[in-house]
Amino acid sequence: MSKKERLVAAIENGTVIDHIPSGKTFQVFNLLELQQLATPVTIGYNFSSSKVGKKGIIKVSDKFFTDDEISRLSVVAPNIILNIIKDYEVVEKKKVTTPDELHGIVKCNNPKCITNNEPMTTIFNTVDKTHGILKCHYCDKEQYIDKVELCE
Repeated sequence: MSKKERLVAAIENGTVIDHIPSGKTFQVFNLLELQQLATPVTIGYNFSSSKVGKKGIIKVSDKFFTDDEISRLSVVAPNIILNIIKDYEVVEKKKVTTPDELHGIVKCNNPKCITNNEPMTTIFNTVDKTHGILKCHYCDKEQYIDKVELCE
């Protein structure tokens, strides 16, 4: 596809978040707090995708995400692709995968867990990346990544 055929305008520098499952597009937008940026953000929604059926795409000018932000993204939409853009060219592609350990990102769904009763950071271990299963470090409760609640 030529640059003129793209559905969304190219950006000079920044990050393109691609292959977002359509239903997760605005969750990704909110999670990364993109509404607070002063630079242009373009959101595309319901584009055809051979990989995920319908996909979302977010283009963020002049923004490169930290490892922490990428870890948070992996909880909402694992397997998305970050395209790092410099001078209108993709200089790096990163596939977002769930890290082995998540700190302070996910709430434990066990009401008796110490993390829900004391002011402390949650820690989850990823026990099955294929099926998206996380396990609380403190109470050993397992939960599916697509049903988790994010920490504030």
